[in-house]
Amino acid sequence: MGLYLNPGNAGFRTITNGIYIDKTGLIDYMNSTLDTYRKLTCFSRPRRFGKSFAAKMLCAYYDKSCNSRELFNGLEIAGLPSFEKGLNRYDVIYLDMTAFISRSLYKGKDVIRDMQIAVIEELNKSFKNCIAEGESYLPDALFSVCRETGHKFIIIIDEWDALFREAKDDESSQKEYVQLLRGLFKGGTVTDNTIAAAYMTGILPIKKYGTESALTDFQEYTMTSPDELTPYVGFTESEVRRLCAENIMNFDDMKCWYDGYSFRSMASVYSPNSVMSAIQRRRIRSYWTSSETYESLKGYITQNFDGLKDAVVLMLGGMHVAVDIASFQNDLTSLESRDDVLTLLIHLGYLAYDEVESEVYIPNLEVSEAFKTAVKRTGWTAVSEAHLKEVRDRTAREDYVREEGLQEGIRQGIDQGIRQGIDQGAEQKLLSQIERKLAAGQTEEQIAEDLLEPLDHIRELRKKIK
Repeated sequence: MGLYLNPGNAGFRTITNGIYIDKTGLIDYMNSTLDTYRKLTCFSRPRRFGKSFAAKMLCAYYDKSCNSRELFNGLEIAGLPSFEKGLNRYDVIYLDMTAFISRSLYKGKDVIRDMQIAVIEELNKSFKNCIAEGESYLPDALFSVCRETGHKFIIIIDEWDALFREAKDDESSQKEYVQLLRGLFKGGTVTDNTIAAAYMTGILPIKKYGTESALTDFQEYTMTSPDELTPYVGFTESEVRRLCAENIMNFDDMKCWYDGYSFRSMASVYSPNSVMSAIQRRRIRSYWTSSETYESLKGYITQNFDGLKDAVVLMLGGMHVAVDIASFQNDLTSLESRDDVLTLLIHLGYLAYDEVESEVYIPNLEVSEAFKTAVKRTGWTAVSEAHLKEVRDRTAREDYVREEGLQEGIRQGIDQGIRQGIDQGAEQKLLSQIERKLAAGQTEEQIAEDLLEPLDHIRELRKKIK
């Protein structure tokens, strides 16, 4: 057992020791790809959506250095025909790119070269006399081991895109990294003879150069097209209902705050970390609370692209906005249009995407709170009636949205408390929450604290409750 070669099952055991939503069906999908042309999978999702949990689960299942049978007993995969197919049968290479970047920065070393040397050192300890002395190129080292042993590897890369996010201006390292990944996964002798399957997870889809993916052999699943992996994007509605029932939490409030991600095959997908935080803390509120979240969002929505500000204003009013996702290059530095920014925000989880209508929207109250805080920090002045009329006219001309007109909340503009972001629909949800809490005996002060709303706003809305 090592850090990178066969890391064991301790990570997944820790996860299952708490409240665990069974996502082991993903293993069945991965088993179906073993040693096929579909064996390379990249599944990208936003922060807080369980990416690392899935990576540790796959390590625990495939890693031949441990016995994970009892760990999976009682879970979905144990009842499926493919359970025995890969259970603890492979040598696993596990790469956490965020950890490698931190390690290299601390040591002042080249991250890609340092990573390959660290993995090869562990390979040499387990597979003596298989790798040529001084070998520093990981694809060749893996090929040498497989040639001697006849056994293929499972490669799992967590936060595969961290270099594109955390060193976004270091094009040299990015190109070196892409070349390494191509060496591992571009087909041909190395891929065919050394890799039984690969699973990469991160926030961004695979980097594009022009219109072509840098790694064309991967099966990609993203927030714009998760397809058969949709049940593993986040929590499903049935999973959240069950959690709420088991932990005596209000399902309607949970849905209002954390639902809103919708896909062709599944109408409701929830933010996993937010749901679990609400369950554990016994409080439904926004858990996107870091200043980094707001500053990052502010930086994107204030980009100087025609129509971007108007689109944000419309979405704060509950509207859906048309978007073309095709031109996005899957990085943080090649943003060239309003559509590129909106597409990036889909992958970051700030926006949801309607694939059928090719539209984006703010998914729920939690994300709406993040937008409102970010907009407060932009210095945008109140939106005037004249500006709103201009937006309305432009909307009709350019088909920004399918609905006609603007909601009353938008007409009020971006005001001091950024109340313009709460449209009639969102206000109605808030009124329903207030009504339920009043019926439960809560005071106005308690309601204001629970809902993170000013007390005077709660009192104002209470007057509308008949």
